[in-house]
Amino acid sequence: MTQTILHIDASARTEGSISRDLTAKIVARLNADTVIRRDLASALPQITEGWINANFTPVDDRDADQRDLLSLSDQLVDEMIAADTLVIGAPIYNFAVPASLKAWIDLIARVGRTFAYTETGPKGLLEGKRAIIAVASGGTQMGSDVDFATGYLRHVMGFTGITDVQFVAADALMADADAAMARANSAIEALAA
Repeated sequence: MTQTILHIDASARTEGSISRDLTAKIVARLNADTVIRRDLASALPQITEGWINANFTPVDDRDADQRDLLSLSDQLVDEMIAADTLVIGAPIYNFAVPASLKAWIDLIARVGRTFAYTETGPKGLLEGKRAIIAVASGGTQMGSDVDFATGYLRHVMGFTGITDVQFVAADALMADADAAMARANSAIEALAA
């Protein structure tokens, strides 16, 4: 069976990034046939009023400018659809996800593409996929009262239909970097391809 990974890195650091190191190890461990690479260090655009208007215009009614405004978002969604597994590097900046990762989330949360509204509320459309999120933080412990990143990421994945979400955490690195990295590396070794 072939497997496609969407490998996303959100760290602003391209050198010496723990989350980038972890995602590279995860991707190598999974040994996929195809890897789609998306590096968010080059910032994505923020959504604008024009983008929102284009997004809420029915597909058949969009003009060329609206289709152009949505073209990057469409590409990002297509990458998610093509992937069996998402591997996301998510450093914790100031207790939450980096702005670059939030921008990606804003661009992929698309009604009719990644979720739909139903009588019982939103329903994710990307079921059957897996997400492995590599978290790195200097002082924030994953799951603590000040961790506003991991719960949010789990929720966003679920919102799009991805409920098989695993975390590999190198958290609270400033307290004990060796122990944090040992835990993260053990978690990677335990991942099933």
